Amino acid sequence: MTGALTDVPGIQVGHWTGEGTGVTVILPASRAVAAGELRGGAPATRELALLDPSRTVESIDAVVFTGGSAFGLAAADGVVTWLAERGRGFPTRGGPVPIVPTAAIYDLVASGGTHPGAADGAAAIDAAARGNPLTTGRVGAGRGATVGKWRGADYAVAGGLGSASTTVDDATVGALAVVNALGDVRGPTGAVLAGSTAPADTPAFPDPEPFDAAEPNTTLLVVATDARCTKAECFLLAQSAQHGVAWAVHPSHTRHDGDLAIALATGLVTAHLDRLRVAATEVAAAAVRDAVGPGDD
Repeated sequence: MTGALTDVPGIQVGHWTGEGTGVTVILPASRAVAAGELRGGAPATRELALLDPSRTVESIDAVVFTGGSAFGLAAADGVVTWLAERGRGFPTRGGPVPIVPTAAIYDLVASGGTHPGAADGAAAIDAAARGNPLTTGRVGAGRGATVGKWRGADYAVAGGLGSASTTVDDATVGALAVVNALGDVRGPTGAVLAGSTAPADTPAFPDPEPFDAAEPNTTLLVVATDARCTKAECFLLAQSAQHGVAWAVHPSHTRHDGDLAIALATGLVTAHLDRLRVAATEVAAAAVRDAVGPGDD
């Protein structure tokens, strides 16, 4: 499977890439219906509760993925300001309030303790608005990502940012993944594409805890479609995207990961929900694998 999230009409992506860290902004052309699901025990997030399908606000203005752990969540400030200056956001009597769910990976070792801020978030959304082609690999929020830490952080290898897309009926479904997983990334047949370099007899989750790999890890994922979906249906798409993470990362959804999937729908065409869900699983897994390169599997 090839393609990119930006194959979905109306979806743009921009990066700011620094030394060992970065920011990625997913920008729909107009407000998009969205929902999300968080699995695992170590999230670093902002504005995530409103993605629950029972919450009032149905649409969002952008998604921010960032490095810098909890410090990096400040990158969203620059994105919110950028959107508000252009009149975008949830309408209120006091003016539009941009809704920007944000999640961070832990890359403070790779970055030497530096982390993105508001200006870096603004630079990333500026890049998205310019419609630059989507680049993948060690860029944006994937700049300092690593994988394969479940047998000890000393045996980790590079992670990154990947993307993929497919079509369903008249709709396009795309995914973007920032892969900073505790586990290994595996191909469709189970072969390891990128994973721990520890000797074969090295125990998983070495005792005593806390072990090095207990630093927060995560796979951050956006799945977008131009199909018409309700917020509840977007939640189902996000659940299916999490299945794709489980296909491609082993182990996944651990208490040391903050695995997050957000589903966006721009509502331009009609497509069968269950076909969309199958596609969401497939493009999610493909995007995770693309983050570490094509491999041989």
